[in-house]
Amino acid sequence: MRIDIITLFPELLKSPFEASILKRALYSGKAEVVFHDLRDYSTNKQKKVDDYPFGGGAGMVMQIEPIDRCIQALKEKRTYDAVIYLTPDGTTLNQKQANHFSTLENIILLCGHYKGVDQRVRDHLITHEISIGDFVLSGGELAAAVLCDSIIRLIPGVLGDESSALTDSFQDGILAPPIYTRPADYKGLKVPEILTSGNTPKVEEWRDQKALERTQKRRPDLLK
Repeated sequence: MRIDIITLFPELLKSPFEASILKRALYSGKAEVVFHDLRDYSTNKQKKVDDYPFGGGAGMVMQIEPIDRCIQALKEKRTYDAVIYLTPDGTTLNQKQANHFSTLENIILLCGHYKGVDQRVRDHLITHEISIGDFVLSGGELAAAVLCDSIIRLIPGVLGDESSALTDSFQDGILAPPIYTRPADYKGLKVPEILTSGNTPKVEEWRDQKALERTQKRRPDLLK
């Protein structure tokens, strides 16, 4: 998988990809992430990529021209399965979407800034609009990093145990059950006996029950 990220601040994005699972995925060649500075596609001497909104109002708007130039330059080299704009008013990211995006070969991510991008970008250049929650960030870079992490970890071979991702919360529509590890007794705080019984069918039954109970308590909306 290749992910091209269009951004005004490439340096803000680099560190998440220099550690842990994302670093291993890039190093192994299972994923490739390339950053593109939008200012490199500006025709303005000052590398300006924003302007005042028509009709007045506070804030600045990212211009369509440099964004279009960048996207078209990328498309000349390969075919893209999705062009995603990170925006607070997009569709809220969920596990189903992450699963879908992880199966694609080439993706472009556009990081917004200021008051956002010219609407013509959204109407004609973007295939998906994604939000990571009902709040506003200073820019789309951190949201892009979150989206990349949710996608890349699902690529076969990235996680040490590929079955691990299949038991994550939301994969089957509910939350994951409680988990425990050694020691079985810590200062009188004991692990449920069923988990140390060795009875696999009963353990799975217990996990299914606890997952449902946790979902009913914390996210009943998932059961509707």
